[in-house]
Amino acid sequence: MKLRRYETLILFNPDMENRERQEILEDLTKVVEEEYKGKWLVTDDWGVRELAYPVAKHTRGHYVRIEYGVPGCAIQEIERKLRLNEDVFKFLTVKLQDKFEIEEE
Repeated sequence: MKLRRYETLILFNPDMENRERQEILEDLTKVVEEEYKGKWLVTDDWGVRELAYPVAKHTRGHYVRIEYGVPGCAIQEIERKLRLNEDVFKFLTVKLQDKFEIEEE
């Protein structure tokens, strides 16, 4: 199956606990690595920042950027899981590379 490299920027509720955010990211890791045999690459926690405009009546949000390699069909499931969580205000997925190879360890 052809893998592609993606990046997703997620805006979380700033009031949620770190443990809850980690559970969501672990769930996404399972989707990437177990369900779609992809590779989780980077979790980049940007922390709480001011928003340009209010989102869900909040003026601050907790940003997390993730990078992973999966088949294109996995994006629909990843975004579905994000959409179902009420503590995820917004997210944006961008394709970084068309061809991605998993290095054997």
